[in-house]
Amino acid sequence: MIRYAKLPLFFDAMETQNELLSVDKNWQSHFNTYHFEGSWTVLALRSPDGSHINIIPELMASSEYRNTLFMEQFPSVKQLLSNFDCPIMAVRFLNLQAGAIIKPHRDNELAFEKGEARLHFPIITNPDVEFYIEDDRIPLTEGSCWYINANLTHQVFNKGNTDRIHLVIDCKVNGWLKELINLSNEVSFKDEQENGQLLMIIKELRLQNTEAANKMASELELQLK
Repeated sequence: MIRYAKLPLFFDAMETQNELLSVDKNWQSHFNTYHFEGSWTVLALRSPDGSHINIIPELMASSEYRNTLFMEQFPSVKQLLSNFDCPIMAVRFLNLQAGAIIKPHRDNELAFEKGEARLHFPIITNPDVEFYIEDDRIPLTEGSCWYINANLTHQVFNKGNTDRIHLVIDCKVNGWLKELINLSNEVSFKDEQENGQLLMIIKELRLQNTEAANKMASELELQLK
């Protein structure tokens, strides 16, 4: 299982920064208020049915992804997307304002191995932003591109004095995207065999159903999150 990978997709972050400064924006508070503290807002460039007020990235049963009215205001993003050779779903700017945190959470089933990939393009950031996948801090610098396995526990702290804005693109996995992963010189894998062994141990401990066994099982389960 791939935990995260730096991808060879390059873009001009400064150009996108300038576009963000020059357009009228309709930022909306992130819908999952349980998972953050402070201000975490979203600007949808591509969404189900192309609605700019629909910031939820999941595909609706009767919907298809289309560009919103904001996409035309970001030619640098359109240029970046033109280089994609895979189906593109949601495209959003996510702004984690200074002092805000995103609590540890998982986006279930959103992973390369499940057929969907979430790519992060840092547009505006600062050295005091801390982005963690499990216990690893990922160096998400401006102008880079990272695949993040959102099915694993992740969290973010903006300890700086400026906002952190990422362009986040959800897409379908295909041969082109697999090749990008293969070209990555920074990639982290999770040992699924090790997880399988842990699950077997947890199962045996639960069958014992003693206070000590259940406590140990609970501690091991934390390693799987």
